[in-house]
Amino acid sequence: MLRIIILFGFTYFFLMLHAKGDISKYINMKYSYLSFSMIFLMGFLTLYQLIQWARGDKRKDHNHDHDHGHDHSHDEDTILKKVFTYTMMLIPIITGIFLPAATLDSTIVKAKGFHFSFIDNDTDQYANHQILRPDASPYYDKIAYNQMDKNDLKKYGSENRIVLDDKHYFRALESIYNHPGNFIDKKVVLKGFAYRTDDIENNQLFVLRFGIIHCIADAGVYGMLVEFPKDMKSQIHKDEWLQVEGTLETTYYQPFKENIPYLKVTKWEEIPKPKDPYVYRQY
Repeated sequence: MLRIIILFGFTYFFLMLHAKGDISKYINMKYSYLSFSMIFLMGFLTLYQLIQWARGDKRKDHNHDHDHGHDHSHDEDTILKKVFTYTMMLIPIITGIFLPAATLDSTIVKAKGFHFSFIDNDTDQYANHQILRPDASPYYDKIAYNQMDKNDLKKYGSENRIVLDDKHYFRALESIYNHPGNFIDKKVVLKGFAYRTDDIENNQLFVLRFGIIHCIADAGVYGMLVEFPKDMKSQIHKDEWLQVEGTLETTYYQPFKENIPYLKVTKWEEIPKPKDPYVYRQY
């Protein structure tokens, strides 16, 4: 019976994620078909186990009636193992169904630290958490990545006004960071949540979005430093969502010890938080 409950729990969990749209908070939607297929696979296994349970196992009952000399200590050990195993399988089902899916925000940025390099002690190249600057090179061989980078530079470098919308956010932003000199004085439109550090001017902040390359395990936060006019009076709060437009420039940012692109804002407005706040790597 526990097997049926566990299988049904996983079936319902995947079904709920897709019905509510929360699956996008865990994986790149390019791979959503994999989790969607799990609904049918788990549903089939649930039905199979239910049929097996309904039929019962008469031979097992018959053997149990004739078994008088077996080792009860072995039975107790087996029971403990089963309790532990089933508990470990029930925990993700219960938490997944009854706890709301959390959205990553600026508290994660602060906790992880703010720098270009990959987070320390994260040695798995397929679980890299990147900060500010997208870098897809670990996921391609060198020749393929260089060709992709060349194509993206040709595509976005020819545009006078670059809109970093959901579809182009990753690749256009990566091209800007890889070749900032080619984008000087170009217009860029960017939206994301506000994040402020102690080492920037009062009229500066970072506009960021969390992005997923494959799944939440490699989620990073990407965006750009933006600079508002000196006489800006409006106070922008942390995690407030903005759309900004401005001219691209570069500056040396001491904490990173690198030249980084930044946006000199000419237009900006507060916007509601998107229904799906994440962006996904397009391939």
